[in-house]
Amino acid sequence: MNAQDTAEATTTGPTTAAQWWERFFRYGPYGLLGLGSVVSAVTAHLIMSRPDVYVAAVLVPVALVLQLWWGRVQPSVPPKSRAAQFYFVARILLAFVLTWCNSFFSIFAVLGYFDAGRLLPHRAVRAGLLATAVIMAGSQCGSGLPPVSLMNWIAFGILLALHGTLTMMFAQIGDREAEQNRAQADTIAALESANARLEQALAENAGLHAQLLVQAREAGVADERRRLAAEIHDTLAQGLTGIIAQLQVVTSIADTDRALARQHLDRAAALARHSLGEARRSVRDLVPVALEHDDLPGALKKTVAGWGERHAVRAEFTVTGTVEPLHDEIAATLLRIAEEALANAGRHAGASRVGITLSFMGDELTLDVRDDGRGFDPAALPPYSGAGGFGLGGMRARAERIAGTVEVETEPGRGTAVCARVPLVQHSR
Repeated sequence: MNAQDTAEATTTGPTTAAQWWERFFRYGPYGLLGLGSVVSAVTAHLIMSRPDVYVAAVLVPVALVLQLWWGRVQPSVPPKSRAAQFYFVARILLAFVLTWCNSFFSIFAVLGYFDAGRLLPHRAVRAGLLATAVIMAGSQCGSGLPPVSLMNWIAFGILLALHGTLTMMFAQIGDREAEQNRAQADTIAALESANARLEQALAENAGLHAQLLVQAREAGVADERRRLAAEIHDTLAQGLTGIIAQLQVVTSIADTDRALARQHLDRAAALARHSLGEARRSVRDLVPVALEHDDLPGALKKTVAGWGERHAVRAEFTVTGTVEPLHDEIAATLLRIAEEALANAGRHAGASRVGITLSFMGDELTLDVRDDGRGFDPAALPPYSGAGGFGLGGMRARAERIAGTVEVETEPGRGTAVCARVPLVQHSR
């Protein structure tokens, strides 16, 4: 192992089986060629003729050069390429001739069993394995290649059949493993594609959710504008119309009946005061005064404390979760719902204790108002008409304008719990 391999092993952790095989294919041929050469040299005086020694002495360096060439070009050529096929065929021919010279060179030829599937195309793998089996059977038949006697030929045939059967079995197993690997790769690819589609769907859902929130806010703004338009028409516009009518009467009778003109002036002044009060009330509805100097938790805390002092009722306020800056419309809606729920509790519940909890829960915000008062039957309430005071129906309408909900749990003698849930939309900076 060189310094680069050591660094790779250190940085990547335990060596995998694939890495071990890669090192075997890189360095194994050199080791097997060297081992076969050493053993053949030791036994040369016993089984090799002088011409065989000369041939082996020439072919071993050739095999070494071939291996050095392959080690250099292998990283830059694709598997099963023409260069890979040339290398395998040249090596198997060299191994055959060397084994012909000395049976112990079959140690080098055994490489064909291991890398035929890596180097040869699928249709040629069995031929490569069979060629390796011929060399191995010849080296083991007793006389080397070629067999010299009938018994050697019989042994060669038996060994060839054995090696051929084993190689075909291994080839079949390799084919099945390759098919399983392909199926596994296809499954992984399908799962990755499904995950990609799922991530895309989640992203689209997130975008749709954000779009729905925007649409809900826009619908709430439009609804509030319609409500204000109707309220201005019913209060300010009518008041101004009445003032104009009274002043017109004053203009027409000022010189003839001062007393009656004075009455009409008084009526105009009363209408003006009433319209001014309505205008101030509308402004208060638009921007709660409590939110001008405090965030929602601070405004709720002061509102709850003030309500408790006015009604001589024990009122407690709690905040849970991480407080985040809220969109003005979200904060105003929850404050109005809390004020209306407290007003209902003060007018109707006769409670001795009231608890208000504001909970920040990820992408949702909840407001819970609970009292231990007399409760009521929700089914007995008249339907909400959208006019007059707010009440429970008004609270629900406010929450629905910002894509929220209001739920009420109560029964006679068991107190009342009002829960408002709205999306947590942060304040835009």
